[in-house]
Amino acid sequence: MSKRFRRWVDTWIEENVVPGAHVDIESDEARAKRLTERMFADAAEAGFPTFEIEQERKRVPRLVQAAVAPGADFDIDAFGLESELAREYPDGD
Repeated sequence: MSKRFRRWVDTWIEENVVPGAHVDIESDEARAKRLTERMFADAAEAGFPTFEIEQERKRVPRLVQAAVAPGADFDIDAFGLESELAREYPDGD
């Protein structure tokens, strides 16, 4: 993947894929496929050549799927900070 196309894909994902936005009607796989096709259409409109878009049809869907998938990440640093602040301000202020 060219660096320019990869940067464009990363920016597109940040702007168009809302993390944690799950719709009961649409599965994660269906949502990822729909967004991937929309991204390729937007790439063509952005002026990327067809051959470059076709080269990335195997790699890019994994990036979109990862962005669509529900995250189960636990941020230990944020938890520690919240705990420290709760001890420091027990009344919640």
